[in-house]
Amino acid sequence: MSKTIRVALYERHGNPAEVLRVVEQPWPVPAADEAVVQMRAAPLNPADVNAIEGTYPMRPVLPATPGMEGAGIVVELGQAVGHLRLGDVVILPHNFGTWREACAVKAEQLVVAPAEIEPVQAAMLKINPITAWRMLHDFVSLDRGDWFIQNAANSAAGRAALQIGRELGYRSVNVVRRPELIDELKAEGAEVVLLDGEQLREEVAEQTERAPIRLALNAVGGESALRIAKTLAADATIVTYGAMSLQPLTIPNGMLIFKNLNFTGFWVNKWYEQATAEERTRTFESLFEMARRGLLRAKVEKTYSLGEATEAVRHAMQNKRRGKIVFAM
Repeated sequence: MSKTIRVALYERHGNPAEVLRVVEQPWPVPAADEAVVQMRAAPLNPADVNAIEGTYPMRPVLPATPGMEGAGIVVELGQAVGHLRLGDVVILPHNFGTWREACAVKAEQLVVAPAEIEPVQAAMLKINPITAWRMLHDFVSLDRGDWFIQNAANSAAGRAALQIGRELGYRSVNVVRRPELIDELKAEGAEVVLLDGEQLREEVAEQTERAPIRLALNAVGGESALRIAKTLAADATIVTYGAMSLQPLTIPNGMLIFKNLNFTGFWVNKWYEQATAEERTRTFESLFEMARRGLLRAKVEKTYSLGEATEAVRHAMQNKRRGKIVFAM
C-alpha cells in the first residue's frame, strides 16, 4: 500500500467549522530542487480563519489548504539540493498551506531554524514576532529607555512586541480589555499594564511620569485606537496592523493639524513581498537568537491533531483565549 498523508482543505468559502475537511493524499515526491518536510506544528491564526471565510485580502485558488505558517523536519531531499540536511528543522514559506502532514517545498524557500528551538515555537516565528520586530524598527527610531504603547497587548503579536521591546531596552504601556490579564502580563515582564477605558490618557501620563511616547501599535481600531492616540507626543506615529473591533479609525482634525500625528499601517504579507533576502535573514537571525535564549516564546493554549480540525478551528474562533491554538503533527 502506498504511503499517504492527511491534508486539510476547503472547496468553498464559509464557516470554517463547516467547510473545512481533512482528506488523504499521496505522500509528496520531491522535484530535484525540492525537499520533503514532515510537518511538526502549524498554528491557527486569525488570518487563516479569515481566508477560509473568504474575508482575507488574499484569496487562494480553490480547493485550498489553509495555514500561513508552520515548521517541520526535512525527511527527503531532491537530487539538486545541497544546502539542507536530513533532520533540519525548517520554517515553511509564507502562505504555503501548512495544515498538512507533509509537503514538498522549493528548498530555497525554506528557512532553517536552530536545532535548540522546538518546532512548535519555530512554527510561530514567521508572522507575529516578525510583525512586532518590524513595527518596532521601521517607523520610529527608539532608544533604550524610550516608551511605546500598544493595545491588544495579550495577543500573540502584542506579547511578541512586549518581549522584543524588553530585550531592546524599550519600555512599554500594554493596554488590555480584561482585568485578569493585568497580573498575567506583569508576570511575563510587562512594566505597565492598563485597562482600556476613558481614563487611559491620564493613567498613562501617571504611570510614565509624562514621558513622551512616540510610537503606538494598534490592533483594535475604533475607540481604542483613538484613546491610545491621545496618549502620544507630537509628531508620534501610530501603526495599525489589525482591526479586532471591526470599527474604523476616527481621526480628529486636531491630531493632524496641531500634533502632526502620523497614521500608517503594517501588513506582514507586504513586508515579505518587498523585503530583500538579506533583510529577511537578518530579521530571522535576531528572532532566532531571542528564541534560543528563551526570551521570545509564544503562549500555546491547546494543541490538536490534524484529524481534529473542526474542533481546532472552533476553538481558535473563540474569544478570551489565553494562547495560540496549534496543530501538532
